[in-house]
Amino acid sequence: MFGLYSLKALKKKHNISIRYARHLILNKHLEAVVKNGQVFVTEESLKKFLAKSKKERKEHQKSFVQKIGPGIITGAADDDPSGIGTYSTVGSRFGLGLSWMALYLLPMMTAVQETCARIGIVTGKGLAGSLKKKFGNPTVFILVFLLIVANTINIGADIGAVAASIRMITGINFYLAAILFTSIIILLEVFVKYHQYAKILRWLVLSLAAYLITGIIIQPDWGEVLRSLAVPKIEFNTEYILAIVAVLGTTISPYLFFWQSSQEVEEKKDDGTLSDHRSAIINEEIHEMRKDVVSGMSIANLVFLFIVITTAFVLFKNGITNIETAEQAASALEPFAGQFAAHIFTLGIIGTGILAIPVLAGASAYAISEVLKWREGLSLKFGRAHGFYGIIILSTFVGLLMNLIGINPITALYYAAVINGLVASVLLVFIFKIGSDKEIMGAHISPGWVKAFGTLAVVFMGISSLLLIITFILGIK
Repeated sequence: MFGLYSLKALKKKHNISIRYARHLILNKHLEAVVKNGQVFVTEESLKKFLAKSKKERKEHQKSFVQKIGPGIITGAADDDPSGIGTYSTVGSRFGLGLSWMALYLLPMMTAVQETCARIGIVTGKGLAGSLKKKFGNPTVFILVFLLIVANTINIGADIGAVAASIRMITGINFYLAAILFTSIIILLEVFVKYHQYAKILRWLVLSLAAYLITGIIIQPDWGEVLRSLAVPKIEFNTEYILAIVAVLGTTISPYLFFWQSSQEVEEKKDDGTLSDHRSAIINEEIHEMRKDVVSGMSIANLVFLFIVITTAFVLFKNGITNIETAEQAASALEPFAGQFAAHIFTLGIIGTGILAIPVLAGASAYAISEVLKWREGLSLKFGRAHGFYGIIILSTFVGLLMNLIGINPITALYYAAVINGLVASVLLVFIFKIGSDKEIMGAHISPGWVKAFGTLAVVFMGISSLLLIITFILGIK
């Protein structure tokens, strides 16, 4: 079309990504018009933008490139200190015996989070709002209540792991470290403006590099690693099966569903596109979102793999098989891998804790606020969303209290795993029903590959939950 460029044409001819083009349109660097339901940029405004000095354009590009999407933040939050503890346990007890799960879970995780993000983009609502519309308030309220209980337990375990890690590095008292750390988390999430807070979360994604660095430092046998991925050696015994259940519950967690969906909406609120030409830009947004989600889930599983590699080659091969927490793994690494590797691993625990705890608390707040029709969103000030921020503060404080009164985090996490397993199994069925509902999603229902891997996720999580309930009843841990 003469004089107009579609967003795809901008990307192809001028290497301007769709997300960056939207950023330029919103900040009036480019002029946009809508024709036949599609967004176009005027040739005149494009020429003016391209005529700007290279330095000025680089500054625009740099500020945008530094942005990391909700999918990557969600993927990073999946590797929270509790998850790191699970992966460390698996690596120390089974060596590379479960490393294959990092590869085979990736398409299922991607299908789940892609659907959650798709629901947020298409409906302009968080997951709880869409669930309530489709399945009614009582059912969703029960699921959200259980979600909050499980999230709060996870927050408590993560606060404990971070406080223990801070103590390992600095020697500071555990309880003082827990109180100071919790206070910082609450202040950041409640009182820092959303766009600034989102930048903090994006930079914290880099803390995951600690596990990649540690995995490289120990110089594993990469041939052995590749063989373990290509040819899984599955054992048919109770301990191995329970380990599979634990990994499934850690990687496909309900709090990630709610956070992903709500953050897609929050991003649109923050950049002003929530109701601006929605029908015209949804396809482009879904395309960008999918790349973001695939990147996030790939990072999450790569970190899972490297933690297993580290603990397998350092701990398992040296007979250290009684690891239960992330900080225990970090401490046990030092005699075999050296202080530097142990400290890098420990810093990773602290970084992921700072990232994951706000995600856990935020997911609870988004979910209950949508069910109860409270004002919600990190883009709102505290005075405009008391209930939303109240849930964040309360769940984080209760998590701190768990550590101050001496509740065993391992026992608590076991109960949280049972709750998460039940909630996740039901939620996955509901999520994929919404993703395939033309009345809600219109022309943007989930594609076939998402439905296929989503079905696998439902089946595996259902079996996992059943096994978890059986072990809970029989008292097997």
